[in-house]
Amino acid sequence: MADGILTLDDATFDESVGAAETPLLIDFWAEWCGPCKQLTPVLEKAVRGAKGKVKLVKMDIDKHPAIPGQMGIQSIPAVIAFVNGQPADGFMGALPEGQVNAFIERLTKGAVAGETKDLLAEADAALAAGDAEGAAAVYSEILAEDKANVGALAGLARAYVAAKQIEKAKQILTQVPEAKRNDAAVAAARAALEVAEQANSVGPIGELEQKVKANPLDHQARFDLAVALNASGKRPEAVDQLMEIVKRDRKWNDDGARKQLVQFFEAWGPTDEATVAGRKRLSSVLFS
Repeated sequence: MADGILTLDDATFDESVGAAETPLLIDFWAEWCGPCKQLTPVLEKAVRGAKGKVKLVKMDIDKHPAIPGQMGIQSIPAVIAFVNGQPADGFMGALPEGQVNAFIERLTKGAVAGETKDLLAEADAALAAGDAEGAAAVYSEILAEDKANVGALAGLARAYVAAKQIEKAKQILTQVPEAKRNDAAVAAARAALEVAEQANSVGPIGELEQKVKANPLDHQARFDLAVALNASGKRPEAVDQLMEIVKRDRKWNDDGARKQLVQFFEAWGPTDEATVAGRKRLSSVLFS
């Protein structure tokens, strides 16, 4: 096989098509067929341009008549698309390049979307596990194919935030299409960026802990301590400090502790353990 182009015969057809992991275009042709010779280079160019998303199988109906006979192929060129071992679509005649490309795009759209979804899940899992570099590599792989993929843009921004590459995160977020600026994933990335920048304005954890110990009613010191704790990856401890402010003085700084908690939850993501536990604690205080 070269460039995703194969040649099968009657004996190997069923096994090869059934085992294929990508969509296959079966090109039924013959040496004497003029339109077939017109279509062949167009098909081969389109398949190579698809970069592995689809493969082309060529079958000479004179040499291998059984399969086209079983499929009722009565005129050529005929192209039948197989997905998961079953015929899914097709066309007859020597179509122009634009229509062939559109056919392949329509055929592979669902498969490509599924692959992208799997890659996003892989990258999200890597980021959640603390592998910001690995996650960034996968997000970048997705963006190489689809530069406007909002999930990948938001994920890459979060990966850069996790790696403390704040300027790179900002640059990535500027690439989000205007219509998608309020997407949940983008909002989460933006929240993560804002939270990371907050840490630059607060002091060391030890100093802040001493301030809070000396004066438990110093809500600003406790608030800053929560921000510093979060920047150090101590999410449950950050929640503890902000919850203490909410309990002691809900209205402090225009409900600032609750608002900061909400921003933390958004930055961490809805499934993060600290988010789930923190939301429960906050709800129990607010609605008790």
